[in-house]
Amino acid sequence: MFRYGISILLLATLASCMTPAERADAAKAEVDRMVKVYGPACDKLGFTKDTDPWRDCLLRMRAHDDDRYRNRPVTTTCFGQRGFYNCTSF
Repeated sequence: MFRYGISILLLATLASCMTPAERADAAKAEVDRMVKVYGPACDKLGFTKDTDPWRDCLLRMRAHDDDRYRNRPVTTTCFGQRGFYNCTSF
C-alpha cells in the first residue's frame, strides 16, 4: 500500500512538470501580455516600437509594477512568550 502511494505521488509530481515546449509557450504568452499592457505607455513616452530602448522600457515598467505590488506583506506570523514576540512577514 505504501509503495503504491509513493508511486502515485511520484507520477503526479512528474505529470505536473512542464515540458520545454510548454515553458516556451508560457514565456511567449507572458511577453505578449507585457507588450499589450506596457507597450502603449512606452509608445507615449516617445520610445520607437520594436527597438532595444522600447524593450528596456517594457522590462522597467514590469519591474516597477512587481516592486510596487511586492512591498505589501502577504502574511504575518507571530510567536513568543510574555513580553517577547517575534513576528515575521512574508
